[in-house]
Amino acid sequence: MKLLRVGTAGRERPALLDPEGTLRDLSGLVADIDGTLLADEDALGRIRGAAAAGDLPALDATGLRTGPPLARIGKIVCIGLNYHDHARETGAEPPAEPVVFFKAPDTVVGPDDTVLIPRGSVKTDWEVELAVVIGRTARYLESAEEGLAHVAGYAVAHDVSEREFQIERGGTWDKGKNCETFNPLGPWLVTADEVPDPQNLSLRLWVNGELKQDGTTAEQIFPVGEVVRYVSRFMTLYPGDVINTGTPAGVAMGHPEPKPYLRAGDVVELEVTGLGRQRQVLAQA
Repeated sequence: MKLLRVGTAGRERPALLDPEGTLRDLSGLVADIDGTLLADEDALGRIRGAAAAGDLPALDATGLRTGPPLARIGKIVCIGLNYHDHARETGAEPPAEPVVFFKAPDTVVGPDDTVLIPRGSVKTDWEVELAVVIGRTARYLESAEEGLAHVAGYAVAHDVSEREFQIERGGTWDKGKNCETFNPLGPWLVTADEVPDPQNLSLRLWVNGELKQDGTTAEQIFPVGEVVRYVSRFMTLYPGDVINTGTPAGVAMGHPEPKPYLRAGDVVELEVTGLGRQRQVLAQA
């Protein structure tokens, strides 16, 4: 299933995109798309049944904003330097263990919402990523297979990053990762049954129409199942938590000087196979 949330910011309603591309209203069946729903197999079964029976009313998508596909996110765990090609372009050694940092849930915006260049920023960068949404409580998992079994679905994430704040200002990476609007998510939450192999997905990103990133999750140093297993050894993952699994090569930081960091007015578009497409216009905070 392709689950999404539509409407003005803060007042989104749950919806489903059917195989014919028609938007269907879920508000008569569920209150929202969140961790509570993803952990409830009966509720998900009712959605599947209603969709198959043609019982879900159509929504007019004209002029309708698409919000983040997940409400009330608990935490966003991010994996850094998780692609062999990205590690090479930044001159970093591939990590022996996953590099873990966090983004606050309030960085999340819709897939086509405006992204803000922070005040004082000269090194705002792009990163297309595969986002993993947790559907079952995960703690101390023993195998990558167990890790995959705890995934509810997948989405496109844009891990917008400010490199000066992240790298040159001391402390942790978090200062360059948590600026307002720095995690567009969606358009859809695609349930795991529609993604049989998360290590066989293409990721692409364009800036002002120019292709900048063209990678594949086959390049991940730590595959999705292993990432979930690993993170569960250090913290409990709950339904509705999100893991951003890293970005392939092609970020601005990896370009020769002068590096083409984002400026107000730039347009970024990104997509992941089967998970939809995002488009953001950059503006000054």
